Amino acid sequence: MSPRSSLPPPRQGAVGLLLRRVPALASLRDYGFATARGDVVAGFSVAAVAVPQAMAYALIVGVPPVYGLYTAIVMTTVGALLDSSRQLINGPTNAISIALASAIGAATASPDERVQAAILMALLVGGIQLAISLLRLGDLTRYISHSVIVGFTAGASVLLVLDQTKNVLGLRAAGDAHDHFLVRFWLTLVEGGAVHGATVAVGASAVALALAIRWVKARLRSPLVPEFLIVVVLSAVASSVLGLEAHGVAVVGDIPAHLPTPQLPHLSADRMRELASSALAIALLGLLEAIAMAKAIAAVTRQKLDLNQQCLSEGFANVVGSFFQCFPGSGSLTRSAVNQQAGGQTQWSGVVSAVAVALTMLLFAPYARFIPRAALAALLMLTAAKMVSLRDVRYHVRVSRFDAVIVAVTAVAAVAISIEFCVLIGVFLSFLLAVPRTGQMLLTEFVVTKEGTVHERLPEDELCGHILIFGLEGEMFFGASTSLESHLEVIEGRVEPHTRVVVMRMKRARNPDAVGMAHFEGFLDRLAARGVHVIVCGVRYEMYAVFERCGLAAKLDPKQVFLEQPVRQTSTLMAIRHAVELLDDGCARCPAKQGAAADDQKKELYYAP
Repeated sequence: MSPRSSLPPPRQGAVGLLLRRVPALASLRDYGFATARGDVVAGFSVAAVAVPQAMAYALIVGVPPVYGLYTAIVMTTVGALLDSSRQLINGPTNAISIALASAIGAATASPDERVQAAILMALLVGGIQLAISLLRLGDLTRYISHSVIVGFTAGASVLLVLDQTKNVLGLRAAGDAHDHFLVRFWLTLVEGGAVHGATVAVGASAVALALAIRWVKARLRSPLVPEFLIVVVLSAVASSVLGLEAHGVAVVGDIPAHLPTPQLPHLSADRMRELASSALAIALLGLLEAIAMAKAIAAVTRQKLDLNQQCLSEGFANVVGSFFQCFPGSGSLTRSAVNQQAGGQTQWSGVVSAVAVALTMLLFAPYARFIPRAALAALLMLTAAKMVSLRDVRYHVRVSRFDAVIVAVTAVAAVAISIEFCVLIGVFLSFLLAVPRTGQMLLTEFVVTKEGTVHERLPEDELCGHILIFGLEGEMFFGASTSLESHLEVIEGRVEPHTRVVVMRMKRARNPDAVGMAHFEGFLDRLAARGVHVIVCGVRYEMYAVFERCGLAAKLDPKQVFLEQPVRQTSTLMAIRHAVELLDDGCARCPAKQGAAADDQKKELYYAP
């Protein structure tokens, strides 16, 4: 190898690493006018949805709306630069906001403490996600069932409706921060005062207007009309003109017309310990939400995803956001769909949307104070209704008990226990139900017919027991030890006094560990004590390397080990021929010997899968 190919110039290597870690820069290689036009149009379309959503999600968390806008600016920018997906939009999301509200509700006593806890949570969540990325554990998310998301969404939508009821009815929040959510909801209904008619009218009007715009959109087939933005703007205009605040209708209040500035999160060891378990749950939820949406987009656009890069993007966006007064976020289902439908081509559409949100904040912040909270709450209720897909719920419940259990337990836990803890329960159930499946090894018996054909044993196949042929398939690790041990016992039970050879086909056996090797070594020792030859075939080179390291290779006759061959099934057929050679005269009716005789005539055994 030449010095150039073995030692690339440092600058080229650094640039290559930068392009891999910042996919948005890599997209500039073939960036043109048509691509830029698509990104700009999509970016402004996303911003039209992002502004009202960000304010509404801040309302869920229980912090001033300005922090939702900060999150929609900073997290969206950082996430877009690092996203593996070209169309995924990061920022505040419904699911994360609901989980965050539950997590910090019991840990705060004042509005300022609530803000600081939300910002600190972004730092903790981002740190956990970065650790998952750096340890390259992103692929483990595929072992978490999508049923967790379905169950979480169902439970979260119920909680969202219940939580926003007070804002739509004009009730005063009651109950202590340490009370369970359902307790606080009940106390609010009982002790929160009388229903405020004007507030109810504002909420009902917002719902009616949003549904009317959706109806018009469906008729015009124009999915990019921002109904939420239109409703928010008209509600703010009506609130200002009619003086609704003076009539007791709660409004958003003052929003500063300036961009977020760098600030260190308030670090407290006690608070971090208190929020740690919730941060883990929200970090996992954020990754699942972002990866699920990224995969859905990739299925349409045919782009290749890097799950560890996606984890890095989510983690880095949350960590950076925590230094700019942001609360945790993730990949947004709604805004990502708008981005794709509007023609977003690269990650830069996300940057454009963040810039558009920032410009909107600078230009129109003084007018945002008139937005009624009831209007935002009503829109959130509509969002909650749209969050739950009854089709998805029915599908997951009907497919298997595995999915039905996860959906039901996760949804019930979200309401009965806590929204963030239900995620951990769902993840735990996924691993609990998935690990036994991955720990199942398969055992197949093969036979050689009189015509020299090798195939899986059928009930009518004739056997004499001189040669037994078995295939092991699956992961030979500690999780499969019970299954492996059971299969080896079955093989030993099939060994008769006249059995001379056992052929073990191990082409499909993978990833052995100490437990798996110990079981297999004991099996070899026991058969050797009974005078039975064991031939192993189809052994992968990695598997044989493990044999050598643990001393198992020394117990095997080199003539009776057949490594995997480049020609399909060659090692299996070679092993069977050798097994026949080890037989004495034995039974003249032995199908294997008759098959070998046929093999002598046609010069080959034939494998029929």
